[in-house]
Amino acid sequence: MRQYFGMNYDPKSLIGTPVDLSSLTEYQPGSVVSRMVINKKSGTVTAFAFEAGEGLSEHTAPYDALVIVLEGEADIPVGGTPHHLKKGQMIIMPANVPHAVHPTTRFKMMLVMIHE
Repeated sequence: MRQYFGMNYDPKSLIGTPVDLSSLTEYQPGSVVSRMVINKKSGTVTAFAFEAGEGLSEHTAPYDALVIVLEGEADIPVGGTPHHLKKGQMIIMPANVPHAVHPTTRFKMMLVMIHE
């Protein structure tokens, strides 16, 4: 049975509970949906769901970021180099290097940022 944790779930409810990663977020028309899974001084883990046609424009982050693709496919340019990722793949985006997320289908990902 697929368990969905909804808009107002307490992230602590995930502790010690097996979870289907793609169940952490659901697609919403015309939207990018995100759910914080872990939020600590040492780093964050966030699940995202991108409806077709949505994405994240080019930006930088002050920390290295790891993207793990849970569903779908996306073009993820990093530092001007294009990359096409699909389910089961990951990419590390170095701190302060421009990157973007341009899904080519409905798309879910997990973003892990470790703060130094």
